[in-house]
Amino acid sequence: MNYDTGAILVLSGPSGAGKSSLIKKIEPEIGDYYFSISTTTRPMRAGETEGVDYHFVSMQTFEEDIENEHFLEYASVHGNYYGTSIKPVKKALKEGKLVLFDIDVQGHDAVRSRLGDITTSVFITTPSLHELKKRLNNRATDAREVIDNRIKMAKREIQRISEFDYLIINEDLDQAAKHLTRIAKAAKLKIPSIDISNFIRQWEENE
Repeated sequence: MNYDTGAILVLSGPSGAGKSSLIKKIEPEIGDYYFSISTTTRPMRAGETEGVDYHFVSMQTFEEDIENEHFLEYASVHGNYYGTSIKPVKKALKEGKLVLFDIDVQGHDAVRSRLGDITTSVFITTPSLHELKKRLNNRATDAREVIDNRIKMAKREIQRISEFDYLIINEDLDQAAKHLTRIAKAAKLKIPSIDISNFIRQWEENE
């Protein structure tokens, strides 16, 4: 059995739950991986870098890519598009890497529908709505209207936790990182359905 097959780890949860901080924390522990960088039509924020945080494109360019089926998944969030180009994901999977996604629950649905047999998913959230509001306000990167929209979105997303394989409540960053590291390592051992079928056939042939 080949345990070097690529796998996917989807991280979802409210903005402000600490997903980016957790990814940085677990990087040294999870081995070779590819972090899927989303493409977006939203404006670049101060401190962000093209090709590192996001690929920033115009609305016209994004919609042309939708028509040409260049996205594994995409969604409209707070009036802007976010999506994942499928080509680098396929390349990383062929190289046997863990592909790490930081996407919303709509994106999780899309990845599950196309690559479900090699996908492990984690919903990451704060201990409470009160704590989420505090983190969003303390971050001071968004306007009041944007924060309010993020809170509304979080209230909807939290209702869908049962659709994910794991739940991490990010109250203590170090502890949450330990849990996520274990999940990431287990995700790399997930075997595609076709490989399981091939193993069963070979097992039966060798009487």
